[in-house]
Amino acid sequence: MVQNMEPVTKQTAKAGTVQPEPSHKAHGSKPPLVILTGPTAVGKTALSIRLAQAVGGEIISADSMQVYRHMDIGSAKITPKEMQGIPHHLIDVLEPEEAFNVTRFQELARKAMEGIYARGHVPIIAGGTGFYIQALLYDIDFKENDDDRHIRRELEQLAAEQGNEALHAMLARIDPESAALIHANNRKRVIRAIEYYRLTGQKISRHNEEERQKESPYRFLYYVLTCDRELLYTRIDQRVDQMLADGLLDEVQKLKNMGCRRGLVSMQGLGYKEILDYLDGLYSLDEAVRILKRDTRHFAKRQLTWFKRERDVRWLKLEQFGHDRGRVLEHILSECREMGIGHNSSDKSAHPLC
Repeated sequence: MVQNMEPVTKQTAKAGTVQPEPSHKAHGSKPPLVILTGPTAVGKTALSIRLAQAVGGEIISADSMQVYRHMDIGSAKITPKEMQGIPHHLIDVLEPEEAFNVTRFQELARKAMEGIYARGHVPIIAGGTGFYIQALLYDIDFKENDDDRHIRRELEQLAAEQGNEALHAMLARIDPESAALIHANNRKRVIRAIEYYRLTGQKISRHNEEERQKESPYRFLYYVLTCDRELLYTRIDQRVDQMLADGLLDEVQKLKNMGCRRGLVSMQGLGYKEILDYLDGLYSLDEAVRILKRDTRHFAKRQLTWFKRERDVRWLKLEQFGHDRGRVLEHILSECREMGIGHNSSDKSAHPLC
């Protein structure tokens, strides 16, 4: 299992040596940030490693599942070998019974970025949770309302008695914009949106739109890697088959033995809830796998829809690069140089294709 990558401790400088200066201080501007995202199974991980090697980066995972320990196969978690020595953050930091949400992500990611900047490195946000990326990039306040537990318990009870669809229908009546963006099964976000409306009398979609108009505190490049939909769906099916071959059934069984059940945030992840339903006798294995592949394709489609709504996005369509990821990397590096992002960004020879 991947171990949490602790921040690298800066060694004491020898006499007469100069510690690397954080790049944003050297440029006298906003701190640099590179985002590499895209739909699930498109191939972000390998490209992010090569990018980090080239620009002197450290990677922060923007994945809502890789943050959990004991959940390696179903989350397609990067392995220590695949990291190739690049520090990774927000991987294996929580137990499966712990909740994880956007505000927790913001807190952990900001803390990681402080250390990365102090080491003179560039933070690279890699992962497919667009909601988390948006929250970090524009420093959005999502109004968690943690102290209003009475309303929250009321809505949770309603969902338990009448189902997620009934809760989602309530949201559609008061805030159709949010209902169109939030899937009915994402109970936590549906409850948060209804709760915000009941507390403030305003739509959370309007609040979030106002927050999204904020200027980012970072000097950033925001990339979305994508490919032809048919190819992407083939890659998704192949990934699911590989997960099963790698032992997904055993992984979920071990989690079940640990007491993990469907009600946990961690067990709502793709691959976990479907296999758990099979282990609980709700489906045959073939049916569970069919549902997993179908829902993963639907998830990828929703990811792309999200990114199309985002501003400042730079699309990397593999077909336009002849499916040559080396060319994709060189394109990113050329734009990093233009933005002054990375070590020796003015020197093209400083960014070899690794």
